[in-house]
Amino acid sequence: MNIQFARHRRLRSSANMRAMLRENHVRVEDFIYPIFVVEGENIKNEVPSMPGVFHLSLDLLNQEIEEVVSLGIKSVILFGVPEQEQKDETGTQAYHDHGIVQRATRQVKEAFPELLVVADTCLCEYTDHGHCGIVENGQILNDPTLDLLARTAVSQAKAGADIIAPSNMMDGFVAAIRHGLDEAGFEHIPIMSYAVKYASAFYGPFRDAAQSTPQFGDRKTYQMDPANREEAFREAQSDLEEGADFLIVKPALAYLDIIRDMKDHFNVPLVAYNVSGEYSMIKAAAQNGWVDEKAIVMEMLVGMKRAGVDLVITYFAKDVARWLKEDQ
Repeated sequence: MNIQFARHRRLRSSANMRAMLRENHVRVEDFIYPIFVVEGENIKNEVPSMPGVFHLSLDLLNQEIEEVVSLGIKSVILFGVPEQEQKDETGTQAYHDHGIVQRATRQVKEAFPELLVVADTCLCEYTDHGHCGIVENGQILNDPTLDLLARTAVSQAKAGADIIAPSNMMDGFVAAIRHGLDEAGFEHIPIMSYAVKYASAFYGPFRDAAQSTPQFGDRKTYQMDPANREEAFREAQSDLEEGADFLIVKPALAYLDIIRDMKDHFNVPLVAYNVSGEYSMIKAAAQNGWVDEKAIVMEMLVGMKRAGVDLVITYFAKDVARWLKEDQ
């Protein structure tokens, strides 16, 4: 047969050949593992909509961190879940020096000083209305919220947080937090901004975990419309100009095009948040025997790396760390 064509299969001929030529890799160092810390004692309650994810009280937190460290995971992000009676209209516990995240941060850094602790900086878990800012006459007020966010970030930095990760999507939140940190002597603390955060249905299980569902309305006046692409450039650009050191795109799976856009246009570390809905869908399908969990999770994560992310916040971090060890 006298025809000419390219023989691409030569470079896929064996497992070692494929491994040698693999362009993107998932590494345990890429992961930031989310942990939900609650008030009380001897509490380890599984989140109903997130199999394998737990509410942990401080007395059990170190056991969890020991496992995380033993698996080679280098960073965690802490979310606090206060008691219902501790919540108020301005989210006081978010910026209290003895708030749940502040105490958890001090505890983790004292026992595991080399572990990087990222502090989620928002008010929604701490407000009685579940919104990410001060509410007046049914409106979420932007500018009055900024001072509370700066106070929250400073209190988290004082507690020992290595990275501040504001997730509230108020206009000017990075500038306010950067100013507050610098004034308090924390010029060295970086900001990992949830710069591109969409108003997504994929967050449902997280609100179960964080007990932060809005008591009225929704978050569409401050989180982004899922239909919009150009808006992501504006949000990311303004956050970088205000002092962000990392950019987060959230969610990840339905927004890989946005991740690639951010990677192509901005030369800073890029983070994907592999959110709760993405996690729970796979867990549910795997529990029903519908998918190969390991194969589909690894394919999803390498897709995020291929799209351009440097780091991934993921509830799968411990699972994947174990799989990577087994493969070695």
